[in-house]
Amino acid sequence: MTNSRMNPKVDEFLSKAKKWKEEYEKLRNIVLDCELTEEFKWMHPCYTFEKKNIVLIHGFKEYCALLFHKGALLQDTHGILIQQTENVQAARQIRFTNVQEIVEMETILKAYIYEAIEVEKAGLEVNYKKNTEFIIPEELQNKFDEIPALKTAFEALTPGRQRAYILYFSGPKQSKTRVSRVEKCMQKILNGKGLND
Repeated sequence: MTNSRMNPKVDEFLSKAKKWKEEYEKLRNIVLDCELTEEFKWMHPCYTFEKKNIVLIHGFKEYCALLFHKGALLQDTHGILIQQTENVQAARQIRFTNVQEIVEMETILKAYIYEAIEVEKAGLEVNYKKNTEFIIPEELQNKFDEIPALKTAFEALTPGRQRAYILYFSGPKQSKTRVSRVEKCMQKILNGKGLND
């Protein structure tokens, strides 16, 4: 591993890490051994191959993880990849709770990283669910029927923005809460804005 491939922003991230510091450093060494470029994206160490994201190191309260951006396309021969939530379509994590787990899995982790690089070299893409596969909640459909301009504005949004709204509106169990969410967001939709814009 050459120091020239180490990103100073990642050095800074590691120096400030209060939790998982030893785990992060071990993961970093393993990933850099795989000849990836170290970058710093989304406030985390991110490793790329020819400017394509391969893997990211991140931590949570209960665990730290290697996140494979196209993990859904990996073979996962060891059955260790985890889908964070049901709405995550492409990324998969391998989770750790201590540095010993990482040390014991080093060979497997490198095999997964090399496979992820091959996926990128082959130009493989994750087949994302189309928004038509997400069910429009009844409360939103009722507003579309009532205000055709709202439906037109919604359909003009990017697929990601449409999906964010659908997931947000579908979340509550009670219909009145779903209605309230739709009504609160109507002006944003009409203005061509996403949920988080």
